[in-house]
Amino acid sequence: MEILKKIARFREEEHKLKWEGTFAEYLEIVKEQPWVAQSAHSRVYNMIRDAGIEEVNGTRKYNFFSGQLFGLEESLERLVEEYFHPAAKRLDVRKRILLLMGPVSGGKSTLVSALKRGLESYSLKDTGAIYAIKGCPMHEDPLHLIPQNLRQDFFDEYGIRIEGNLSPLNLMRLEQDYGNRIEDVIVERVFLSEDKRVGIGTFSPSDPKSQDIADLTGSIDFSTIAEFGSESDPRAYRFDGELNKANRGMMEFQEMLKCDEKFLWHLLSLTQEGNFKAGRFALISADELIVAHTNETEYKSFISNKKNEALHSRIIVMPIPYNLKVTEEEKIYEKMIKESDVHNVHIAPHTLKVAAMFSILTRMRDPKKGDIDLIKKMRLYDGENVEGFNSADINELKKEHQDEGMSGIDPRYVINRISSTIIRKENPSINALDVLRSLKEGLDQHPSITSELRERYLNFISLARKEYDAIAKNEVQKAFVYSYEESAKTLMDNYLDNVEAYCNKSRLRDPLTGEEISPDEKLMRSIEEQIGISENAKKAFREEILIRISAYARKGKRFDYNSHDRLREAIQKKLFADLKDVVKITTSSKTPDENQLKKVNEVVARLIEEHGYNSTSANELLQYVGSLLNR
Repeated sequence: MEILKKIARFREEEHKLKWEGTFAEYLEIVKEQPWVAQSAHSRVYNMIRDAGIEEVNGTRKYNFFSGQLFGLEESLERLVEEYFHPAAKRLDVRKRILLLMGPVSGGKSTLVSALKRGLESYSLKDTGAIYAIKGCPMHEDPLHLIPQNLRQDFFDEYGIRIEGNLSPLNLMRLEQDYGNRIEDVIVERVFLSEDKRVGIGTFSPSDPKSQDIADLTGSIDFSTIAEFGSESDPRAYRFDGELNKANRGMMEFQEMLKCDEKFLWHLLSLTQEGNFKAGRFALISADELIVAHTNETEYKSFISNKKNEALHSRIIVMPIPYNLKVTEEEKIYEKMIKESDVHNVHIAPHTLKVAAMFSILTRMRDPKKGDIDLIKKMRLYDGENVEGFNSADINELKKEHQDEGMSGIDPRYVINRISSTIIRKENPSINALDVLRSLKEGLDQHPSITSELRERYLNFISLARKEYDAIAKNEVQKAFVYSYEESAKTLMDNYLDNVEAYCNKSRLRDPLTGEEISPDEKLMRSIEEQIGISENAKKAFREEILIRISAYARKGKRFDYNSHDRLREAIQKKLFADLKDVVKITTSSKTPDENQLKKVNEVVARLIEEHGYNSTSANELLQYVGSLLNR
């Protein structure tokens, strides 16, 4: 019953946050905590900033979106710094509708949902506190009570600018209920909630013939006209449209470009002037962030229509492309699987990585330079070191195609194929080959994939398969190395002894005979050739190693197996090359002898304990690698 205790504790904490007092008392809060009077745009920006910002490879990473959006750091940085930040400073950008434009399943809805849920939580904190006139259906800003002719005096005293006019309903209440005594008006703290329709609204267009503008701006309550005597009496009006209820927060406008023009003009009036027309009243002020989203096809159709020219300058378009990083794509799949009912199915290591490789390849554009292919480009985008290329090359590649990532295979398709694989396979364990097979079969059923595109995607499945082959062989060969780290250390120490003797033009002493011998050139070259060190480059490489050892020694550090990335890679490959024949014979034997069987069992155990496989996926991996080595 622990959950009931937590619910009770949450209810108590929320109750403690409630506040109610007069406008005069509210002004004391404003004086001590001026941020309570911030605009909706400022609140969103501060919410994102307060969650923390990190610098990663020259790109800002906002912790607010961590765990929700993956691989969109550059798009999110542009969104925050080019829209939310200047909007928070009351610059003209806040008078624009924010339109997120990107491919299906690219993260637009997730981004909007993150902002909504974030605002709900942020309004419970002191830094995100919001106060409103009590009893107002629009949760109106109490500072609207300050008369226009006193607002400059208020700014001089408090340093806060007031925008917007008192709504017709509160204007009447001020006169009738409070006798125009502004200081006595009751103010309360409100908490944003989409479910309770407080400060967060969502509008989804339906059939234009039946969609009513009242869904946005509210409507007349005909049952009260007899009581109040007039349609222009604000008490006879329901201030329950999405624009009314989203005041002080944000409104999501789903599929905005599918809407009738009359709906769009109301939005433009609100963003440009900060007000909208409702019923037979003066303009109603509202302070809210309008976020819309659409896909690229609809957006191109929208801007090509000359009737919409006036709307273009009132909208800020933020492209939200697909993620182009393999490791981030894996996280998307992990998140989606975790949220499903198949989260307990064993997914063999590298399965999601291989599926992610295929997805990323479909989204990338071919490089214009001839010295780089899509696989190298994919690795560079993922932060891997590719010999002969640096960060400047990555920036050049990104500039080649401005629309890169706006098309390709979406994450939902991949998850659907993974789900299909899980359902069809009786054993609750799937591997990379199962998923690649399912991805291939699904291409025939995908309605938007042309025959030309299908051939291109089949080629990407083949490329992903080749990448997996290399990963699989590497994984098995590593598992076959008994006491792998110890073997690697011994080989490295032997190599370093020979390198030191070579560079110092000295000789080594044979540990068995005690006689002096020359450095073992054959050994050194057998290791260096694993990473492509040429005969001409061997001297420079060996001297570089010696310099690194000296640098470590000066700092009192010990040079070990992990101190030099390229040397570690060379040692690994040398060990694996020596073991290739052993792996090949052991995994391919139909009737292994007792010694071979023992070796296989040791490898299976190591794959399970150290690499994350289960018995089924480990045995499948061994059989597959055995077939690869026998080709």
